[in-house]
Amino acid sequence: MAFLVSNTMTSPALMVLLCCFLLIANGAHQSEACYGTNQKLQSLQVSAPANQPYLTSYHFRPPQNWINDPNGPMYYKGVYHLFYQYNPLGPLFGDKMIWAHSVSYDLINWIHLSHALCPSGPYDINSCWSGSVTILPGDKPFILYTGIDASGQQVQNLAMPENLSDPLLKDWVKFSGNPVMTPPNGVKDDMFRDPTTAWQAPDGRWRVLVGGQIDNEGMAFVYWSWDFIHWTKLDHPLYSVQETGMWECPDIFPVSINGTIGVDTSVLNPGVKHVLKTSLFSDKHDYYVLGTYDPQMDIFSPDTDFHGNSNDLRYDYGKFYASKTFFDSAKNRRVLWAWANESDSTQDDIDKGWSGVQTVPRAIWLDKSGKQLVQWPVEEIETLRGKQVSIHDKELGSGSIVEVSGITASQRLSSLTLLGLIHNNYAMIKMHQSKADSDLSVC
Repeated sequence: MAFLVSNTMTSPALMVLLCCFLLIANGAHQSEACYGTNQKLQSLQVSAPANQPYLTSYHFRPPQNWINDPNGPMYYKGVYHLFYQYNPLGPLFGDKMIWAHSVSYDLINWIHLSHALCPSGPYDINSCWSGSVTILPGDKPFILYTGIDASGQQVQNLAMPENLSDPLLKDWVKFSGNPVMTPPNGVKDDMFRDPTTAWQAPDGRWRVLVGGQIDNEGMAFVYWSWDFIHWTKLDHPLYSVQETGMWECPDIFPVSINGTIGVDTSVLNPGVKHVLKTSLFSDKHDYYVLGTYDPQMDIFSPDTDFHGNSNDLRYDYGKFYASKTFFDSAKNRRVLWAWANESDSTQDDIDKGWSGVQTVPRAIWLDKSGKQLVQWPVEEIETLRGKQVSIHDKELGSGSIVEVSGITASQRLSSLTLLGLIHNNYAMIKMHQSKADSDLSVC
């Protein structure tokens, strides 16, 4: 079925309606249950041992198995959603990755739902890799994700909820016309992935970025669409840098110049700057740069040169990769997620039955200087704090050990405040074994 759409006379709302109709008319089908009928595959799962003293309690993770990139976080009809890369068959990265799905009402306590996207068609039969969610007018969330097709090529696919009235969005359907984007000329089949949340420019067209590489030049390709189904690649990338290699999980979003209030991804006015982030496959770090997005030319002009090395800005200098932000309309903030892949060995992961966590969600905004971002754990984290344990008037000498009763090293959350005297570089705080969840201050 073919439709002729006017680029100048069709309203965005009508285009969204047409998009939904096209999905139905072209035979969108429900995402199949992941390995639900394959007992042989299910038997390969590794159960997490019951006794695990270092099991995380306030960093998000599923009960067992491997996770990596956060995908499509969003706030929808009173519910926070987090999709993420997941191997349902074991604690190591898998040959067939899926989109797992969890929901929360406070970003702290999570309910694990059935998986959202699993390999099912020729366009994603070898894996459902990372992507994003965009909420279109009329509260219609659409997923754009990377599928590894039957030939091993990375292509971009589309999915939407089966039931928009379900705030949990438990079931998703894939567009039968997938893929909607394929690797452009000059781009290797395995160097084209991770579509961003889309934004709507003043001309009414949707834009989305896809990470890629040509030779060793990393870049963010730009695609535009009127209806969110038919996508056209621009003849130039939004931004690119020589010798940076593959750009994974790009992210672009506006931040207010004045204040900490977050704004929707499509906001474009003199009161915002734009952030462009990339996850460099070469060194597994996330880098970002502040600058200006020109919607007419579809180019990004950084405030400072971007090199893709230690001279650039980073969200975090620890284990932090494949980060993804979303606009939380409930509290007018931009929230940052990322994958922390820890430092355990392969054998450690097999023994414990799980691998990887998501970082604590953080609110993020522009510093008053306008030269970098500021971040802080979301306020809901405070609900995890229990009773306070304090030590007063204690001098900490060099190499000294101070035992603190009523707190454990593996508790869910602790706040350490040192107001006493600290001599000669360091002292050691020894946690007394206790079941209490507490704050710790040394005064």
